[in-house]
Amino acid sequence: MKVLIVFYSTYGHVFKMAQAVAEGVKEVAGARVELRRVPETLPEDVLQKMGAVDAQKAFADIPVCKVDELASADAIIFGTPTRFGNMCGQMRQFLDATGQLWSQGALVGKVGSVFASTATQHGGQESTLLSFHITLLHQGLVVVGLPYAFQGQMRNDEITGCSPYGATTIAGTQGERTPTENELAGARFQGKHVAAIAAKLAQ
Repeated sequence: MKVLIVFYSTYGHVFKMAQAVAEGVKEVAGARVELRRVPETLPEDVLQKMGAVDAQKAFADIPVCKVDELASADAIIFGTPTRFGNMCGQMRQFLDATGQLWSQGALVGKVGSVFASTATQHGGQESTLLSFHITLLHQGLVVVGLPYAFQGQMRNDEITGCSPYGATTIAGTQGERTPTENELAGARFQGKHVAAIAAKLAQ
């Protein structure tokens, strides 16, 4: 059973969450996980001005995802930073290229899930996940979130991401905050949960 993690990360926060999701997937017997990043749409000089080039070197060796790869997976877990309460443009452009898969019904019945990152605590974490789900539903995927069985999302002793719609992290307005252990635990839980459901559907 193949689980594909498809992400875009500007400064590495989503990538760290993707790694944790992958760890969770690997806890399910028979699950094989592959990480892919979506194509970059910004020119290198713009990324330089944003200070993102050095951060992106950490995952530069991860292959860029090809649209056709989605059809070969049993489950697809998408990761995106938030842009104005929605997914980033790079992810939107990648998904907009999946029209042929939609016309073929190639993704119908597969498991789909989303995790995200925002700059601030109330910067659109839930709206990003929920609006992303719309695309998954149009493709016929079985949408899976982060159930309250992950009790870390109910903590109130610290500022933390995660919601029933998916794992999230708060990056900080300058990207200065890294995912906390609780947020990474949510990502691992989500990866394991998605893989377990995909395994049941594959039986």
